[in-house]
Amino acid sequence: MKKIYRLLLCLSIFAFTSCEKAFMDDPVPGDPVNVFDYLWNKVDQQYAFFDVKGVDWDSVYEVYRPMVYYEIELDSFFHVCGAMLNTLKDGHTNLISKFDVSHNDSVYYKMYAEKNIDEQVVTLNYLTVNYHTTGGLAHNFIRDGKVAYIRYSSFMDAVTEDNLGYLLNRYENCDGLILDLRQNGGGSIDNIRQLLSIFDNHGQALYQTQIKSGPEHDAFKELTTVYADSTDYSDVFNEPAYTKPVAVLIDRGSYSATSFFAICTMAYDNIKLFGDYSGGGLGLPNGGELPNGWTYRFSITRTIAIDGGNYENGVPPDVRVILDPECTAQGIDNVIETAADWILSK
Repeated sequence: MKKIYRLLLCLSIFAFTSCEKAFMDDPVPGDPVNVFDYLWNKVDQQYAFFDVKGVDWDSVYEVYRPMVYYEIELDSFFHVCGAMLNTLKDGHTNLISKFDVSHNDSVYYKMYAEKNIDEQVVTLNYLTVNYHTTGGLAHNFIRDGKVAYIRYSSFMDAVTEDNLGYLLNRYENCDGLILDLRQNGGGSIDNIRQLLSIFDNHGQALYQTQIKSGPEHDAFKELTTVYADSTDYSDVFNEPAYTKPVAVLIDRGSYSATSFFAICTMAYDNIKLFGDYSGGGLGLPNGGELPNGWTYRFSITRTIAIDGGNYENGVPPDVRVILDPECTAQGIDNVIETAADWILSK
């Protein structure tokens, strides 16, 4: 799985260096009018998802450019630029100053307003108060010891080979496992590699990636396929790859690295996605500095799943299950229950 890490790491480095140089302009005065035009042009030439987001960037200019004038207050100017970037509906798009950071309100609203998990129910009735913690993974038995329930709330939390070895040994007699990634906002790509390492990796295609290559909105380099390694968990622990049923739970708060993990699961016959659509975030961001010293970032790559889909706006579950308030009131998570039923039916 090291191929995944190396390719995406290279793309990230390229995004913050080579791409910026490729579109380098002459020095621009740092007044609000020029800074606004500079930012608009950078997005116009480098952003990867105008078609997917359905954004008419010229129309956006016509709306927001009249709001900017030379004497505009600094915080008001920041608000205008941030609102312009918000039209992209991209959680990987930010404007950063010394006094504020813009966030995409529509993306973050969906993450929290449409979340498909009640953490209290999960903690009290599935993990239970005597749950176990291994690295960044919380876990316990459910369904009378027949199903392993593993909660991974952030790809920022490290997952090691020892962590995975311990978990698979502890739950080796279970019929399958549930990996709950709901409200996991993303993090380290290396942790995707680690989690996938326990499965049947035989060099299969995981997805394709494409980087912006020119100022036209449809200018991209050729698609590059990312493959699983031919080595897997069995090479590390001298045990076979995990082929029992695996239910991965996602929702609108499953963003960025979690969406990458979700599309990777399409390459494995024993893994199925349950819950709601993920939050998306399958483009790697590019960073740069504005003439007034503020910095920005936005997505300059796009990702295509092995089924040919572009799921930047959200990876669909195989089985859509929305949390039932009546079940929640009784301490039942019907998403977990549906996933457990599927595992036990196999």
